[in-house]
Amino acid sequence: MFNKILVPLDGSDLAAKILPQVVELAKTFKSQVTLLHVCHTEAFGVSEAAPGVIETAPVAEKKACEAFLSKVGADLKAQGINVDWACVEGVPAREIIGYADKNGYDLIAMATHGKGEVAWVLGSTAEKVVSHATVPVLLFRVMEFKPPVLKEEFFL
Repeated sequence: MFNKILVPLDGSDLAAKILPQVVELAKTFKSQVTLLHVCHTEAFGVSEAAPGVIETAPVAEKKACEAFLSKVGADLKAQGINVDWACVEGVPAREIIGYADKNGYDLIAMATHGKGEVAWVLGSTAEKVVSHATVPVLLFRVMEFKPPVLKEEFFL
C-alpha cells in the first residue's frame, strides 16, 4: 500500500518521534523510506557586521543536514529499513509537498506538537502539508506531559 514514504525531519527530537511508526509501516509494507530535511536558510538575519555569513550559512546548514540524516539513516538501515535521504533548500512546507509530488511518494509521515488553536491560526508546517499535499499525510501528535513544579522545588 505504501511503497514510498517521505519523512520530513528538522533535526528536533519532536520530529524524530515519528520514526518508530515509520519503521513499523516500512517493515509491514516493505517500503522505501526517504528522510528529507529542508534548509530554510533565507530566514537567517544578516547584518553588515558579519560579512560572508550569507554565503557560508547555506553550506554549513547543508553539511549539518547531511551529517544528521546520514546518522538517522544508518540507524534505520540497522533496523532493516530501505532508506535514503535528501537535503533541499527552501520553504519547508512547500518543499515537502513538492518533493513528495515530484518523486511519487505514497505517504508523508511527520510528527507535530499540536499546539492547539494558535498553531492553526498561524499555520504550522504540518498544517500546511496536510492542507495542500496531494498524497496521504500521517501526523503523529506528540504530547509531552510536564508535571507542575512543586512549591518546595522553588525554594531549594
